[in-house]
Amino acid sequence: MSRFRSLLIVLAIALTSAACGRPFLLLPGGQLEGEVAAVPADWSFTHDISTIQIETNPVEPYSVNIWAVGVDAGLYLHAGANRTTWVEHLDTDPRIRARIGDKIYELASTRVTDAEEFASFADAYESKYGVRPRNENVAEIYLLRLAAR
Repeated sequence: MSRFRSLLIVLAIALTSAACGRPFLLLPGGQLEGEVAAVPADWSFTHDISTIQIETNPVEPYSVNIWAVGVDAGLYLHAGANRTTWVEHLDTDPRIRARIGDKIYELASTRVTDAEEFASFADAYESKYGVRPRNENVAEIYLLRLAAR
């Protein structure tokens, strides 16, 4: 076995070990760890945080890294028209945990269907990330508002 191949195997094992239980880059993880904290009244502190971690499916925890936008009392997740695994989980059970820094927030999700609320989110999304969401038809996309349970 070449040294290069051996190095790649060791690197793969190290990265896998480092990510155990947590999402790693684009790979999903399991249950998130951290101190459970009270849900804030205002999520504007998330403006300078590019990604957070979310955990869905309490029975078999599933976690991913994702962009999030705080608008006043709501924390928003946008999946566009993509019905991802975490969106499917939240359709079945709206309970979600968000990890920001070392704090865990226990929340519930609600799908946004109001065009005005979507427009407010889209403006905040553009302010934070420098681009608007690709699809702004609220009937075709999955935008979820997270709030205290």
